[in-house]
Amino acid sequence: MALLTDDQKLIQETARSFLAEEGGIAKQLRHWRDSGCGDGFGTALWKQFAELGLTGICIPESAGGAGMGAIEAGLVLEEIGRNLTPSPFLTTAVAAVRALDGSAQAERWFPGILAGATVAALAVDEGKHHDPAAVALEAKRSGNGFALSGAKQFVVHGAAADVLLVAARTAGSPGETQGITLFAVDKGAGGLEVENVTLADASKAARLTFANVEVDADAVVGEVDAGWVPLSRALNAGRAGAAAELVGVAAGAAEMTFDYLKQRQQFGKLIGEFQALQHRAAHLYGEIEIARAAALKAAELLDAEDPRAELMVSVAKAKAGRGAALAVQEGVQMHGGIGMTDEHDIGLFMKREAVLAELFGSPRFHASRVAELSGY
Repeated sequence: MALLTDDQKLIQETARSFLAEEGGIAKQLRHWRDSGCGDGFGTALWKQFAELGLTGICIPESAGGAGMGAIEAGLVLEEIGRNLTPSPFLTTAVAAVRALDGSAQAERWFPGILAGATVAALAVDEGKHHDPAAVALEAKRSGNGFALSGAKQFVVHGAAADVLLVAARTAGSPGETQGITLFAVDKGAGGLEVENVTLADASKAARLTFANVEVDADAVVGEVDAGWVPLSRALNAGRAGAAAELVGVAAGAAEMTFDYLKQRQQFGKLIGEFQALQHRAAHLYGEIEIARAAALKAAELLDAEDPRAELMVSVAKAKAGRGAALAVQEGVQMHGGIGMTDEHDIGLFMKREAVLAELFGSPRFHASRVAELSGY
């Protein structure tokens, strides 16, 4: 695993200072949650991402972006996780950009993403759990395009999105990767019904219903029946990014907990002096460092287009998910009763971990995938 370059360290430092100042819990998450914002995030902050060049971090230089990769995106996402900053960065600037890259649709949507004026969402899952190959939403030939019929759920930022990247079946049967086609569908398309849903961490997702939604042939991202190619790019980038964000969630919760151990007194002593809590804190620190290393390695392999990348992405997502779960559980327990109150921020980390762990596949999904890709 390579050390960070000077440019990567600069991105890390920029994201850390920017999000600590502008993306903090009181200023963003609590503000938008308590104000009942339908988007779940601030559009002004999204424009600030653009002003810093972060929205174009994965967009090629030829299209006006920074031309960077999964490592740099992961550094930003770790800081997003550390501050619980509500933002469409992962779904739009990472996953959607990777899906659109190299397609005709990129020319249409990249300028808006670069400007912080466009939000994109992936509409993939249809059942209770993440299973992208199980796509059943039907796309039938209609005139010079297609008519989409079916439903999607857990579409993060689906109601706020300007463009929906919809996985539909044009051939084959659910469970097969061949026969899936990826479509770029404009918001407000006729026959599209959107139900905005608030998740446990106050972020927004949507349930989408497609009733013969007409799209023309130009809406196809990639090739008909071969949508698994751009979809896989998006999913791998999203999974690696979600792993990095989970590391940030874990680190943020652990930092808050370690500070509390140094302040809270019990029986005349700081509770951080009790050996049992020291052992638990040390174990947690080690688990977070392992998860961070796995996430960085997955990003490195993705950027190198290494054939082992897909396996390592699942390793990272599973490890980061379990590491973050440990961090938030230990955090709430070590804070005691105050950790169960909404007034204290530690519980917000637990809620974010619960949602993010399921996005792009739960730790159980990816543990099974690791076994499958390893030939077990």
